[in-house]
Amino acid sequence: MTTPWFKMSGIVLDSSDAGALADFYHRLLGWEVRYEEPGWVMLKSPNEGPGLSFASEPTYRRPTWPSKVEIQQMQIHLDIEVNNLETAGAHAIECGAELAEFQPQKDVRVYLDPAGHPFCLWVRPSGD
Repeated sequence: MTTPWFKMSGIVLDSSDAGALADFYHRLLGWEVRYEEPGWVMLKSPNEGPGLSFASEPTYRRPTWPSKVEIQQMQIHLDIEVNNLETAGAHAIECGAELAEFQPQKDVRVYLDPAGHPFCLWVRPSGD
């Protein structure tokens, strides 16, 4: 059987307010808004990669990091490559992110977006 053609076109993050979360990522990444309607916003990747979309979910529950069995666990996180961890981290906080208390790696910084979704900032090691 031949595998059909697939292309990842987007990643969707739920929150209680799609517009507010989209605004955070617009400021963080600098990506342009491609489409917007009540409860749904799409940001366009500048490099033909998958975009980010945001959906309002009335029953949204903020995930926890690190995960705990008895409360809502994260189900996805974003890895975002940067050229300077300190500068990018300061920008993320200025945009409204929170530095996560638990940091599992010394060369990666975990932040929480305003809806509680964890995302990681990392720098490619030299020579890679």
